[in-house]
Amino acid sequence: MEDDAPVIYGLEFQARALTPQTAETDAIRFLVGTQSLKYDNQIHIIDFDDENNIINKNVLLHQVGEIWHISASPADKGVLATCYNKTSDSKVLTCAAVWRMPKELESGSHESPDDSSSTTQTLELLCHLDNTAHGNMACVTWEPMGDGKKIISLADNHILLWDLQESSSQAVLASSASLEGKGQLKFTSGRWSPHHNCTQVATANDTTLRGWDTRSMSQVYCIENAHGQLVRDLDFNPNKQYYLASCGDDCRVKFWDTRNVTEPVKTLEEHSHWVWNVRYNHSHDQLVLTGSSDSRVILSNMVSISSEPFGHLVDDEDLSDQEEHQQEENKEPLQDSVIATYEEHEDSVYAVDWSSADPWLFASLSYDGRLVVNRVPRALKYHILL
Repeated sequence: MEDDAPVIYGLEFQARALTPQTAETDAIRFLVGTQSLKYDNQIHIIDFDDENNIINKNVLLHQVGEIWHISASPADKGVLATCYNKTSDSKVLTCAAVWRMPKELESGSHESPDDSSSTTQTLELLCHLDNTAHGNMACVTWEPMGDGKKIISLADNHILLWDLQESSSQAVLASSASLEGKGQLKFTSGRWSPHHNCTQVATANDTTLRGWDTRSMSQVYCIENAHGQLVRDLDFNPNKQYYLASCGDDCRVKFWDTRNVTEPVKTLEEHSHWVWNVRYNHSHDQLVLTGSSDSRVILSNMVSISSEPFGHLVDDEDLSDQEEHQQEENKEPLQDSVIATYEEHEDSVYAVDWSSADPWLFASLSYDGRLVVNRVPRALKYHILL
């Protein structure tokens, strides 16, 4: 019997990096990266057993430094990328690398590891994304639906497209572009669009959103002053090719149609502090998750701008003439609303993400190392499905 109660896991380390294991579509699994200056940093592999409502974990050592960003290969369960801090000549540099986890940990399991055997294991370094010429790495994003061989990294004001070759043991810089202009031009985040045959990437720098064509590395759109303050994150609607969401330090979440960038399609103002993260549900794009420094996670139902603004699609053949006529009259788009506000965190929520295996399940991570696994309320789930 599934339960709507949250499941909480404490990492005992500060943390801000979270990703679902994208290539794992059977087991519910998240990867979390720690931030510790005193101890070796770790990646916690979190397996959620939804039948028993418990979390099983495995720990991998990430000795090179504190983890600022983590992302998983869309094609290979065992491969992931991290952006991490390393100190050299008393300067701190944020680097990026691609890693492989031990073979026996690649697949999520429902078996709880026997305590004596759950020793900490080490990641195998596949390759560095060499940023000596480009500055600090902000994030790494994989080509969606790809073979796991193409990644984009953002470093200071550079957008870099890499080809992973020789079984990912070598990252070759295929092409790049730079932000031009006055002032401190630094990327904060980016996402690779699943649409347009995966030829578009969106980036955020300062208060601006930009779209890039990965074939020519040229800009395809630019939304200046998308937010009143720094843009923290963005995400693409998985079902509507021109739609993306952004969030930032102005406490707002905005939804854009990239064909008309003069103003947002919708704006949410539910958070009371910086919004660090926004994520569309992969299957039901009306469900949007946000996490903020106000310590809250908010699940919103953005149905009016979703791919099903009138609720689920009804098959016309199932309706009598009278019902059909009645339906025509009732075609009002459904109302957007906040579905739930989650208060299990006591510190800034730096990351939220949906499971890649279960569309009704999501995780959130606050800086104090608390990971919370929650479900979409059952009543809403059945309302969407039935």
